[in-house]
Amino acid sequence: IGNITAVFQQSVKRMMAYSSIAQAGFMLFALYATNDTAKEGILFYAAAYSLATIGIFAVLARMDDYTLEGYNGLAKTQPMLAFVNAVCLLSLAGIPLTAGFFAKYYMLAAVIKTGSTIGIVLTIIGVLFAAVSAYYYFRVIQAMYFKEGNSKVDNVTPSFKYALLVLAVLVIFFGISPDTLINWFYF
Repeated sequence: IGNITAVFQQSVKRMMAYSSIAQAGFMLFALYATNDTAKEGILFYAAAYSLATIGIFAVLARMDDYTLEGYNGLAKTQPMLAFVNAVCLLSLAGIPLTAGFFAKYYMLAAVIKTGSTIGIVLTIIGVLFAAVSAYYYFRVIQAMYFKEGNSKVDNVTPSFKYALLVLAVLVIFFGISPDTLINWFYF
């Protein structure tokens, strides 16, 4: 329900709210699977989702206009904010080289490991809904990079930009080296 409703939103804030419902649904796969992959996966998913969501809402907090139109041309006016937002959106979409890719991978692998018909059906549904979510995340990226406009942004301090950059680097780092985060869970 969250993904379908998010597709029709013009407000990025509302889109993210409905997206959160869909992301929570994906995390419920761990309850079905209840195997070791699910246990590691749910922790990884929560961490990856949290990092990406913090980044997106940090950028959103600086925007004067929360609509998709308000994001038009953000890459020209605030390239760092657009980059961080894009990395975080790509992570939520589950694109490779981001933490979100492995988060979704672990959830789907956990469900497949159950070996049940229901597990296969859930996997297919999960992949389809991940594709739907990629559509609405890419709408924001398209607005930032490929549409003309003058996004209005509140004052952005260098320290704010630095913190966001660190967050984006973590999202990419855990997408390249997911074992680092998983091993940390066992520390």
